[in-house]
Amino acid sequence: MRFLQNEFSDRYHTTIGVKVDKKAVDIDGQEVSLVLWDLAGEVSQEKVPRAYFLGASCIIFVYDLTRPVTHEKIKANIKFINKILPGCLIKIVGNKSDLLTEEELSKNKTALPTDIYTSAKTGENVESLFMDIGRELIS
Repeated sequence: MRFLQNEFSDRYHTTIGVKVDKKAVDIDGQEVSLVLWDLAGEVSQEKVPRAYFLGASCIIFVYDLTRPVTHEKIKANIKFINKILPGCLIKIVGNKSDLLTEEELSKNKTALPTDIYTSAKTGENVESLFMDIGRELIS
């Protein structure tokens, strides 16, 4: 919601199935349409049809920095994605950075390689995440 509508809600909204959104952005003078599929944290074939991944240019794994259990399956999920989408751009995002101290953030960096730390609440790095992905995809 922060990226799509520049909004934040403290209420947790569970995605059931898949939610698809689209946003057009200007990247260095070029209009790029980003189509976002929210798969509710599921990657396994049992819960998400493999066809949902076909044609994807980038996969973003977002985990909750305050709940280590949310990143336990990321390595296995990346292995699965690399198998069905070799060469696909993959980003690992640690969210809720506003709730951690610098020391806690530093400890997290050794626990799981993370491409970027964001805060949906403050908006920190959310826009730059998607703009950087867009730049990588068009280059």
